Amino acid sequence: MRAANKGQAVTPIVEKCLSSSKAATKQNAIEALLLFIELDVADPVIEEMLPGLNNKVPKNVAATLNALTQIYHNYGCKVVDPKPVLKCLPKAFGAADKNVRAEASNLTIELYRWLREAIKPVFWSNLKPTQQTDLEAQFEKIKNDPPPKQERLLRSQQAAVDAGAGEEEEDGAEAGEDVVEVDAFDLAEPQDITKNIPSNFHEGLASSKWKERKEAVEGLYKALSVPRIKDSDFSEINRGLAKCMKDANVAVVTQSAQCIEALAKGLRQGYGKYRSIVMQPIMDRLKEKKVTVSDALGAALDAVFTSTNMTDCLEDITAYLGNKNPQVKEGTMKFLIRCLRTTRDVPSKPEITSICESGKKLLSESSPALRDGGAEILGTVMKIIGERAMNPHIDGLDDIRKTKVKEFFETAEVKAKEKPKPVPKPAPAAAPKKILGGKKPVAKKAAPAAEVAPQAAPKSLGPASKLGGPKSGLAGLKAPQKRTLAPPGQHPLDAHQQALLLCQTRMMCLPRSHELACEVWQDGHLLSRRHQCLRCLLTHPHLPVASQL
Repeated sequence: MRAANKGQAVTPIVEKCLSSSKAATKQNAIEALLLFIELDVADPVIEEMLPGLNNKVPKNVAATLNALTQIYHNYGCKVVDPKPVLKCLPKAFGAADKNVRAEASNLTIELYRWLREAIKPVFWSNLKPTQQTDLEAQFEKIKNDPPPKQERLLRSQQAAVDAGAGEEEEDGAEAGEDVVEVDAFDLAEPQDITKNIPSNFHEGLASSKWKERKEAVEGLYKALSVPRIKDSDFSEINRGLAKCMKDANVAVVTQSAQCIEALAKGLRQGYGKYRSIVMQPIMDRLKEKKVTVSDALGAALDAVFTSTNMTDCLEDITAYLGNKNPQVKEGTMKFLIRCLRTTRDVPSKPEITSICESGKKLLSESSPALRDGGAEILGTVMKIIGERAMNPHIDGLDDIRKTKVKEFFETAEVKAKEKPKPVPKPAPAAAPKKILGGKKPVAKKAAPAAEVAPQAAPKSLGPASKLGGPKSGLAGLKAPQKRTLAPPGQHPLDAHQQALLLCQTRMMCLPRSHELACEVWQDGHLLSRRHQCLRCLLTHPHLPVASQL
């Protein structure tokens, strides 16, 4: 069904059928909407349904919310984009009709099954405290439920399943193990926060008074507190925050680290270009012993790593693992372990070697925390690449250290795993071997249609080995006593065929063919020449006589 026709059908269903007093009509209307989505995609259907949330009749609004709940329950948030509906929830929760608010709660709970905490930043602040409390109580009931699964497939999905049923059983089993995480960044629209940054931000950072510096970074943090930030030039802001890492006041350092974290989370991949500005200053400040400060610094480093990858960060990490300050070394070690746990890309072989060398060096440290950290690094790497691939890296360790590494290997949780090499497909059947030093048997090269032809074989080849003598006359061939008898069950050869067989005094193989030229001679004259195909044993028409002996 075309999009225009679909829209003409969806709108009347939403306006007239969903709120019908007849249960069968309601059910059929919902089934029709589900079928529209199944046949194509969900976006046009949802787009036509959303005006129903602005209907003046509360019963229609509640019925539309209920239909949306059924759609998300059957197809999930991977097939049906939840963003347009999430934007409409605050208005539904603010409705005067209790049935509308109840259906809005049901829809929110259904969306929470799929999106979890990611739905909150989008609309949570627009709800009343009592509504937040009621929803939190409902969320607690389903918080520990297993991840929901799509109950109804699109036709395109059904076709894909049917087409790749054999191959996808193995690949799909592994893919199904990992639940796709959805966060607020995926649901939110980018916001331009440059206009919300205090105009005196840079002046405040340059102030000699720590309170003014703290107020400057607090104002920036307030502007950055959005789920998704529209990309812009934040170079100067990052340079100012990097400079704050050296501030004598720990409150300024903590708030600056939180600003870096918020900016990196809001930009995601767009923040990668600022990594070189802030990463080393943050790692230098890891010497801070206060837990609140070190936690803020660690969270900032994690957010920076999320916007980049192991290749970008490993050089700095390796360098700071050799820092003379034990606090810096320990903080860097913990950061590396978190990177190994969260990365979705398996490090390259040179990177694995570098990480393992750093981990083995930590095993010889005097601090128990550093020694355990080195073993945890090695155990986490083993979890990623597997025991067999890890063996060369731990061969030189003593049994006690190997045991420690194995313990961390068994408890490690990672997101990147080395995929096993695909099982090679069986080789196709070998072609028949060629016969060297001779010609191929002509029978094996027969065309498919030649299989029925051998019925004519006795007519040409039966007496050929006996009657291939010297030249003789043709007159005596018609005598009855000279007649050649056919094998039992076959017709006798006619006189012309006998003459052809008796007069095959010269046979030569024609080039690039599978034929014999059968020449008939009499008294030194070439009377006729026939071509006889050895593939099908059929006699071809006469060739004109071109020469005479």
